[in-house]
Amino acid sequence: MSRQDAAPGASAAIGTALYGLATRAVRRLPRDMSLTSAATLATLDRTGPRRITDLAAAEGVTQPAMTVLVRVMEESGLVERRGDASDKRVTLVCLTEAGASYVRTRHQAGVQAFERLIGKLSGDEVEALVAALPALRHLAELEGQDREGPKQ
Repeated sequence: MSRQDAAPGASAAIGTALYGLATRAVRRLPRDMSLTSAATLATLDRTGPRRITDLAAAEGVTQPAMTVLVRVMEESGLVERRGDASDKRVTLVCLTEAGASYVRTRHQAGVQAFERLIGKLSGDEVEALVAALPALRHLAELEGQDREGPKQ
């Protein structure tokens, strides 16, 4: 079915449901660090080492704010700064093993929370979600491209 064939308002209804689910999921996350810190760690995990300016742009904060955030995460042992082999003037922020472990643990906790909720659905509802997986994965890819631009 093309987007033009979908029932009028379907995109808005789907968007409302997904947004509501995402915001509730974020509210249920542990409050052991700020959302910006957690998002920065996830960005580093997904994209690899980045400049502070790139991280600031990706997370929607100022460069000075990102510098402070990186310093705090560095003191916590979650990230470290390294020189860029291709440009000695550049410093990159990298995840440490502790930072990568934190991202994996937080991700797994989120997956398990959704697994518990999905376990409460009917068989037909689970089948509908399984059928929607390709579209949901594609939405995630599109959102990533919109947020960070196309991969080079």
